[in-house]
Amino acid sequence: MTRTAAIERVTSETSITLELSLDGEGLTTIATGVPFFDHMLEAFGRHGLFDLVVDARGDLAVDAHHTVEDVGICLGQAFARALGDKAGIRRFGSVFMPMDEALVLAAVDISGRGQLHYDVTVPIELIGTFDTTLAKEFMVAFASNAGITVHVMAFAGENAHHIIEAAFKALARALREAVEVDPRVTGVPSTKGSL
Repeated sequence: MTRTAAIERVTSETSITLELSLDGEGLTTIATGVPFFDHMLEAFGRHGLFDLVVDARGDLAVDAHHTVEDVGICLGQAFARALGDKAGIRRFGSVFMPMDEALVLAAVDISGRGQLHYDVTVPIELIGTFDTTLAKEFMVAFASNAGITVHVMAFAGENAHHIIEAAFKALARALREAVEVDPRVTGVPSTKGSL
């Protein structure tokens, strides 16, 4: 079973191509024009063991909002497509991710009901050129388009880079656990018979 997807999205604001393999080695090729966001996507692929290729060209002269949000949309759509009927998956995953003084929890349910619950306070507005509020915008777009319930909560942290990076790594690790095929699961892991 090959769990891969390719997404192309072109709007008046962005042009994005994205390729995802859920059962990869964590290999990434990322180019969004937003250096800190590239770093976060590289960490996401590496720690989730997702092979990920992203080529995004957006209206960065305005700001990075459209680029970051639209990559989240594409990544969410790729997850939904790659998961197919979701047969045999673990479905749930959760990880506490420490990064120096920061500690972030991510918990996910591949429920078919995409939503984000985000309780992360970041002490500054910019990391390089990256608006720190865009981390939440990315995760909203990802969760709603993937059909995955996502909880992200920061329990500690003073350094904005550490907090956001811990959030991306925690999400990746929780997803890695949730999408893993469990040999003991027969069919779809739901009493309803579908997700």
